[in-house]
Amino acid sequence: MQLGTVRIGDNTRAVRVDGEELVLLDHTDVGALLRAGALEKARSASGERIAVADADWAPIVPDPDKIVCVGLNYHEHVREMGNTVPTAPTYFAKYRGTLIGANDTIELPAATVSTAVDWEVELCIVIGSPARHVDPRNALDHVAGYTVLNDVSVRDWQMRSRQFLAGKTFEHSTPVGPLMTTTDVLGDGSGLAVRTIVDGVVKQDSTTDELIFTTRDLVADLSTVITLLPGDLIATGTPSGVGHARNPPEYLTEGSELVTTIEGIGELRNRCAHLG
Repeated sequence: MQLGTVRIGDNTRAVRVDGEELVLLDHTDVGALLRAGALEKARSASGERIAVADADWAPIVPDPDKIVCVGLNYHEHVREMGNTVPTAPTYFAKYRGTLIGANDTIELPAATVSTAVDWEVELCIVIGSPARHVDPRNALDHVAGYTVLNDVSVRDWQMRSRQFLAGKTFEHSTPVGPLMTTTDVLGDGSGLAVRTIVDGVVKQDSTTDELIFTTRDLVADLSTVITLLPGDLIATGTPSGVGHARNPPEYLTEGSELVTTIEGIGELRNRCAHLG
């Protein structure tokens, strides 16, 4: 099953994909649906329909309680950044003000603030039920599914201190969606092709088999620290091919088109612009 969140006028609605149509569900968004424990009910729910082609996609979960990101979690990305393979996950956070829809404009900072804006395709876990002190063997019981996220990063702000947060949470910078594919389809999220294309050129092309810490590892580890709640997002890290590691470095600029795809889920297609 695939679910999404669309804008309907000034409001949003959760939807289920049914071929070339979307079935409007009773909840305002996928996060609200998960918090209500209505994932299984959504499989057979009926309602008004709209064409997939007419969808105005909102962030899959517009107001998650937590957005947790994992750094240095693909073997080849660790190497290209000149780091050693970590023995524990590297976590940082985003705030919900960063999130935008699958076709929304990525807001670039003013040139006087930064011109070092980079791309990072990431498989994103969507939590489906509360998780605390979870055994890795049972971790998927708490995962609703997976979506696509691009952890657009302002590299100079990220690197100016040992903490990543400042460069990772610029407002209106992180597209997520358009759909969540459930675990009965994608299992533990392994073996999925992940790709970033910038202005028609493939920049990242890898597979989630390269992950160092898997879905099971991350859900179990994070649930040791804090209770994961329905609708929480866990961005699992990016493969090699980021602009910052290239020689010379390459970055997103005004008018750049960023296309982010993950097999079995869908595609983000975003233009970059200075909106402030």
